[in-house]
Amino acid sequence: MHIPDGYLSPQTCAVLYAACIPFWVTAGKRLKRKLNTRTVPLLSIFSAFSFVIMMFNIPVPGGTTAHAIGSVLMAILLGPWAAVMGVSAALLIQALFFGDGGILSFGANAFNMAVIMPFVGYYTWRFLNAAGADNPARQAVNAAIAGYVGINAAALLTGIEFGIQPILFHSPDGTPLYCPYGLSQAIPAMMFAHLTVGGLAEGFVTGGVLLFLKKSMPEIMVDLKAEAAA
Repeated sequence: MHIPDGYLSPQTCAVLYAACIPFWVTAGKRLKRKLNTRTVPLLSIFSAFSFVIMMFNIPVPGGTTAHAIGSVLMAILLGPWAAVMGVSAALLIQALFFGDGGILSFGANAFNMAVIMPFVGYYTWRFLNAAGADNPARQAVNAAIAGYVGINAAALLTGIEFGIQPILFHSPDGTPLYCPYGLSQAIPAMMFAHLTVGGLAEGFVTGGVLLFLKKSMPEIMVDLKAEAAA
């Protein structure tokens, strides 16, 4: 899922950086209003959790890998705006110190995994719970589905970003200047990896952690629900 430098044009990266800015600004303002001695460590813990699970890559047939991200879990527990900042911070550290994702493409990675994914997953979770989910097991299943949907939305967007590069940016003789794979190749490759492996890993992490917290620390879950809704 992490896009390295060189696969997207500088123009594409600039557009996606610009797309992230209003989300970062709004998330910063919202978090500033509700930061306290409880939310700061929680956001730090879940950001660290997201950072760690993104480092565990699962091999996918075809020579690539997929991994869970934790964006939807953070959005469910702390709200999608907190997830924007938490996952963005994890992605920035990975890009700066571990070379996992590029510096120029950081805006693209943040837009896909720290903006699109948590919001899609969060509202999928809200939709699934609208009919009523009165027990932890049902809520865990809904969370797992939301995680699966969220990561695949991010994967689809990543595939589109890859796929438009040879269409928009090529030399006069048609040679691609950046990612050489068109939409017909990039989208299936990204979706196969995440529909079969990445999505299952994300769903397992999202539903499993939520179920664990609801059963082992119900008092914390009450506080988290109030903070996420704030």
